[in-house]
Amino acid sequence: MNPMRTLRSVARFERIETDLVERRLARAASVADLRRIAKRRLPVGVFDYIDGGAEDERTLAANVAAFAAVGFRPRVLRNVASVDISSTLLGYPLAYPLVLAPTGFTRIADPDGELAVARAAARARLPYTLSTLSTRSIEEVRAASGGRLWFQVYAWRDRGLVKEMIDRAAAAQFEALVLTVDTAVLGRRERDVRRGFSLPPALRPGTLVDGALHPGWTWEFIRSEPIRFANVLGQGVGDGAAPVTLSDYINTQFDPGLAWADIEWLRSVWDGPIVVKGIQTVADAVLAADAGVSAIGLSNHGGRQLDGAPAAFSLVAPVADAVGGRAEIICDGGVRRGSDIVKAVAAGATACMAGRAYLYGLGAGGERGVDRVLDWFGDDVQRTMTLLGAPSISGLDRSLLALDPVPRAGSR
Repeated sequence: MNPMRTLRSVARFERIETDLVERRLARAASVADLRRIAKRRLPVGVFDYIDGGAEDERTLAANVAAFAAVGFRPRVLRNVASVDISSTLLGYPLAYPLVLAPTGFTRIADPDGELAVARAAARARLPYTLSTLSTRSIEEVRAASGGRLWFQVYAWRDRGLVKEMIDRAAAAQFEALVLTVDTAVLGRRERDVRRGFSLPPALRPGTLVDGALHPGWTWEFIRSEPIRFANVLGQGVGDGAAPVTLSDYINTQFDPGLAWADIEWLRSVWDGPIVVKGIQTVADAVLAADAGVSAIGLSNHGGRQLDGAPAAFSLVAPVADAVGGRAEIICDGGVRRGSDIVKAVAAGATACMAGRAYLYGLGAGGERGVDRVLDWFGDDVQRTMTLLGAPSISGLDRSLLALDPVPRAGSR
């Protein structure tokens, strides 16, 4: 008997992966794994900007915990040989009920920034929302992506600047506007305060040491073109050419006088759907529906504004009951798995938004990391619905949710 021949017959040696990004991503099985990889790869200040929330970060934690607190009530023998996870939002098809949320200054995670995310979203057949404070412009993102694009709007004091950006979004065939209404002032993000973090990162002794400890990120950063607020270059409102703290920037440039009457002004300069993002009470959701918005974005800005605000998922069912189908509902905050998307839709949401999840992927593996997250989410939704006994999105309802606390796995 030849021992080597016997060994070869029962064992196969794994092919050595020479692609460093693929080798890195192969170690990840979840968004939490990508977060750990991104934490190792990114400078501490950059990671904390992506990962952190306001003050004690209670709302940041609550967004995730709200999903974890709700279990499932799976049905069996429901013929799930074919499960359709596709849905619609604002009258357009979705591969599954997810929109990629707007995130500012995305290029600090990866040099391609918004371009990488937009391309990944298009491949996944999902809409991508470009932030006003993006580091790639409206036109650059449209040139990179033939997919569905939304544009997120902040209430600048200069309404002429807002209109100019809206006109550019319309010319670039963006599909919807997302008015963010929870930033009258910037929340106190204490991780950023402790790090002295600015946009772009300012060079100081701590920054230099941090960069030296993360040479891969630093090499890509210094080789890339300067990071700027690409949509406001040359507009006289500060474009990031000089380092600035986000709190100083927002508190001087954004209009705290934003009110419900401004929805009418927005409608006068935009013909498409309007999503109001940052609704945090049932009462305001009803007012938004009364104002005729297309969709209500239940959001606390990822826990980055008012610490102590309610978790987005906790609002879905009461808002759905109060609004009664007059506007679609988007649940934004805490989505880490496709099963969270299923829970939100079963509770009454039309779709979810996710931002941090794809930023962890971007920080861990660039564009391919974003692909990985979106693929996982789609697979998660498919598997969860199959195990729930729900063959289509329309079959998701609250009867499939265990809204009371459920025992943890392994408990008696």
